[in-house]
Amino acid sequence: MTRLTREDLEALPNYVPGRSPADLARELGIPEAIKLASNEVPYGPLPGVVEAVTEAATQSHRYPDMGVLELRAKFAEVYGVDPASVATGCGSVALAEHLVKATCLPGDEVLYSWRSFEAYPIIAATAGATSVKVPNTPDHGHDLDAMLKAITPKTRIVFVCNPNNPTGTFLRRAELTAFLDAAPKDVLIVLDEAYREFVTDPEVPDALEAFGDRPNVVVLRTLSKAWGLAGLRIGWLHGAPEVANAVRKCVTPFSTSAAAQAGALAALSAKDEMQRRVDLVVAERGRVTEGLRALGVDVPDSQANFVWLPLGDKSLAFAQACEQRGVIVRPFQGDGVRITIGTPAENDAMLKVAEAAL
Repeated sequence: MTRLTREDLEALPNYVPGRSPADLARELGIPEAIKLASNEVPYGPLPGVVEAVTEAATQSHRYPDMGVLELRAKFAEVYGVDPASVATGCGSVALAEHLVKATCLPGDEVLYSWRSFEAYPIIAATAGATSVKVPNTPDHGHDLDAMLKAITPKTRIVFVCNPNNPTGTFLRRAELTAFLDAAPKDVLIVLDEAYREFVTDPEVPDALEAFGDRPNVVVLRTLSKAWGLAGLRIGWLHGAPEVANAVRKCVTPFSTSAAAQAGALAALSAKDEMQRRVDLVVAERGRVTEGLRALGVDVPDSQANFVWLPLGDKSLAFAQACEQRGVIVRPFQGDGVRITIGTPAENDAMLKVAEAAL
């Protein structure tokens, strides 16, 4: 039979979304299952979002603003950046894909720590680029010295996820500054800050403030996490105007929907409520971390809205045991399990299930 698709994609893993809690509840015959697998914030849309999306739906027969001008101006206002340096997309993951398209030709290298965001190898492979994975340090973080040594003349883009997904580990200002100073200036360094709003350590830099003026640095952000818009898919980046413009050329036309733009504008006007909810998550993060450590798990400190259980070969069995008790967590086979911080009641239930599963 004639092959109709690329042979190399057969070896590429599928992106694994969190399982539906409704499906699990039906399967187990229980009233409700708890989903702590997708790093969502559990408190619902921010004030004004539902109303804004509903209003936008009345014009759903019209195309959205392809230039996303109003929302780009809002990002510029909220974060103190130039609108010309902003590009938007269908979540920060889509913007990561567009960045690779904008920088790489087949055979060029995309470098990142591993384990890190599971979409990075998928993005590189589908663009025809070559993945270069640099192993994490023994404490589950980025090995920046090893990453520097792994850069070659073929390297076009380096992803640095801070805090790192799925381990929650983080890089502080001095080490990240030293890395950026030493990296070649003709290599694009992408600082993926999807979880920036959950950072409480003052030594973890806000990349927009600390490094936003560097021509070869791009900062990725998303509204899917702290801003509660996971279902609407809005991400944005800040980079040099020529980089942002190149990305805008690669974005699928009209992919930032009218509903998403309206919801994002409303959410960005509810910053105080966003911060209140983030504070709840951060408080629970500390409690969950200590609770899991009390069960004998060496949980690293996290600056995100999830924690990492480095269970190695026991990861899948642990996740399956949790599911059988109605709690969905996210296993990474052979490495560990990521558990999203939920409501206090959800976290209590998870800790009880984790104790039984362990």
